[in-house]
This record gives sequence, structure tokens and C-alpha cells, in this order.
Amino acid sequence: MRLPEQRQLHARVRAAVRGAPDAAARAPGGGVKTVDRLDESGSLVERAVRRVRDHIRERDLKVGDTLPGEGQFATEMGVSRAVMREAFGALAALRLIDVANGRRARVGAIDGSVMGTSIDHAVATAQVSVAEVWDVRRTLELRTAELAARNRSDASAAMIRTAAQAMATAANIADVTRHDIVFHQAIARASGNALFLQIVRSFEPMMTIAVPVAWETRQTADARAIVLKRHEDIALAIADRDTAAAVTLMDAHFDQSIGAIL
Repeated sequence: MRLPEQRQLHARVRAAVRGAPDAAARAPGGGVKTVDRLDESGSLVERAVRRVRDHIRERDLKVGDTLPGEGQFATEMGVSRAVMREAFGALAALRLIDVANGRRARVGAIDGSVMGTSIDHAVATAQVSVAEVWDVRRTLELRTAELAARNRSDASAAMIRTAAQAMATAANIADVTRHDIVFHQAIARASGNALFLQIVRSFEPMMTIAVPVAWETRQTADARAIVLKRHEDIALAIADRDTAAAVTLMDAHFDQSIGAIL
């Protein structure tokens, strides 16, 4: 069975390299003059985006550290505040900086939702197939299950088990889906690799659609019980630090889930 047409669950990321018609450049003698063309290194907005990113790297800034305001960057670069506003907007859309009303911009935290938007768009526009996404996801989640069994803490093992149990007692498919997402993200978090967590998070938009579709293909209580039991078995293998069992069970889980939705 194929998934229905993908819904757009996130706003499209604004282009980080869009030109600005009111860009300005420093004129001889210190004045500011308006320019109407791109320089050889790209648009003024592109340059402004690179300048902010360079500032973060050069000063070894970390998540939550504050950045100079748009005005300071504009003065330093000899561009208009409108150019810097566009650059800040692009960086915020990509979650590279955090801009909130009433306070200065801060360095943003890694955010898998940006990748999720891109994947969702790619599927909706037929650039990649659901099968291709699920193949990538399967490869990643076999590894996260193995690492989670090896590296998990008592707290993370408990979180995985709790999510699996919550799936089993969920009252409706919306709750099953929500706890399933928590389950897989908890495994990725327990792996100890922050990048795995963010990549697994990027699959969340598709899971909100795929999990209910797969669930509907399991018409009997027994068929659904098998799915729920497999999640509990994966959680137990991770808690027992049984890497081989965790990988085998996750592989079997994907065999079953892929067959249900494709």
C-alpha cells in the first residue's frame, strides 16, 4: 500500500541566498550608496549570511551565546539593515540562530525539523520515494538500536521502555503514533550520538502519516499485538544491553512496517 499524498507539515525554509533589492554598499569617503547588482562572491544577503556564520566560528560561540545586532553587522559590512534583516531571517529559518521578540539573536541548537521539512518536500514533489526514505531510516535505526544497547543509561532505558508500554495502552491511533515517535527518538538519544537523534527526528513528519496508515492495515487485535510486543522486546533487549538482539528485533520491525505501508 502506498502512502497518501504528503501534507506539508512545516513552513518551507526560506532561501538563504536570496538577493535584496535595497542592498547598500559603502561608498568612497565613508558614505553609503545603494547598489543594484551582485558582486562576484554572491548576493549581499549571501555575504551577510556567511559573515554571521564566520562570526560564530571565529569567536567559538556555543548554543545560546548572543550575537551582535543587525545594525552592528550592517555597519561592519557596509550594507543596509534590510540586508542584514534578510540574512537573519534566513539563518533563523534554518535554525542556525534563534531570534525572539525583545531580545538579541542567539546561536541556535541543532534541529532535525529543518531536515524533516526538506525530506517531506522531497517526497511530496516526487524527488525521492517513501521506500527510499524508509530504507535510509532502517539503516540508521539498526545502528541506533545497537548503540543504545551498548551505551544506554538506566534513565534512557527506562524512557524507551515507558514509551513502548505507553504504545500498548494507548487509547487511539493518535496516541500510538505519538508514543511510537517518542520510542524511536528515545533510542536515538540513548545511542549517545546527538546527530543520530536529529536525523531520526527528521523522520517525524512522515511518521505522523505512515504509522496510522500501517496501523490500519493490521485489522485484527492479534496483528496489532504483535507490533506492540515487538516494541517492548526491542526495549527489553536495549535494557539488557543485548546488542545482537536489539539489531535483530529492529530489523524484523522494519521488515514488518515497510511491508505494511509500501
